[in-house]
Amino acid sequence: MKDNKVILSIKNASYQYGDAEEGEYALRDVSYDFKQGKVYAIRGRSGTGKTTLLSLISGLERCTEGEIIFNGKNLRDINLDYYRSHDIGIVFQSYNLLPFMTASENIILSMDASGIKGKNKREKAITLMKSVGLKESYADRKVLRLSGGEQQRVAIARSLSYNPKMIVADEPTGNLDKQTEEEIMAIFRELAHKQNKCVIIVTHSQNVCDMVDKVYELKKVKKGK
Repeated sequence: MKDNKVILSIKNASYQYGDAEEGEYALRDVSYDFKQGKVYAIRGRSGTGKTTLLSLISGLERCTEGEIIFNGKNLRDINLDYYRSHDIGIVFQSYNLLPFMTASENIILSMDASGIKGKNKREKAITLMKSVGLKESYADRKVLRLSGGEQQRVAIARSLSYNPKMIVADEPTGNLDKQTEEEIMAIFRELAHKQNKCVIIVTHSQNVCDMVDKVYELKKVKKGK
């Protein structure tokens, strides 16, 4: 039985550049809840703070006001290196794979960074690749020899290498055609609906928004507010 509990809670979060008196807000008073077993989209025009919010969720930046609670703990109070290497998987629009390594080597590198032990890492990497629709024969291909859609699948498999509770994806289909976009979204929906992960996607795509469980719309912060 699924446990659709709230795993991430953003409470009145703001992010301000510069000092408190003169600095501009990139994000102001945002409050969202995210549950396990659900796929979310965060949508907004350029300059609304989508990338900033993603950085806050990922623990790469800290709120200047408000708080972010993951699994009952404030991000200010936990080891963020551990959080990023065990609890949250990050998928980038540009994939962020090492191009001269093979697909499986990229995934194994992520396992090593997370401290995963064992001698069967290659087999696990291949299993993860198969789970996102890649054949075993792709394991030894250099990333440079893969298409954009194939690279994104490897990036998703890499993010799953330490079995995180939450996946955060930054415009994961922005460079893909519509059919490949739908295939990637099918992977994300399966991760949420069948593996009970929380999936959060930052996107401009209406097609992506039509395929998620809930859409949060970010508005641009008004100056002087």
